[in-house]
Amino acid sequence: MPRNLPLVMVACAILVDADGRVLVAERPKGREMAGLWEFPGGKVEPGESPEAALVRELAEELGIATATSCLAPCGFASHPYPAFHLLLLAFAIRKWQGRPAPREGQRLRWLRLNDLFGLAMPPADRPLLGQIAALL
Repeated sequence: MPRNLPLVMVACAILVDADGRVLVAERPKGREMAGLWEFPGGKVEPGESPEAALVRELAEELGIATATSCLAPCGFASHPYPAFHLLLLAFAIRKWQGRPAPREGQRLRWLRLNDLFGLAMPPADRPLLGQIAALL
């Protein structure tokens, strides 16, 4: 396993609607891993907490508002990619304002937990499925 890779921290949302479905986003064309389904979120900037980063990313990506007090830590994944090591922090969210809408060219789908296991996902997202299943 490569050593001394830069660590990239990403916060992602496990948005759960009133019917118990989870929101996933398809990575758009032109981006790395285009066509794979992931949990919405993004990079934690220097000096930013994972919770603040996720609130910011959800507003930018989906046009929804939530508060850090609405985020419940629910899992993490660690995965080495060729150029960096990704630490993915997942937060379950059941309360937000607005209706999630794609703002960055991505497609969105609300799926039942069991349907998530059949999706093509980035290697870092896949380990979260078991953790999410244990909590939902």
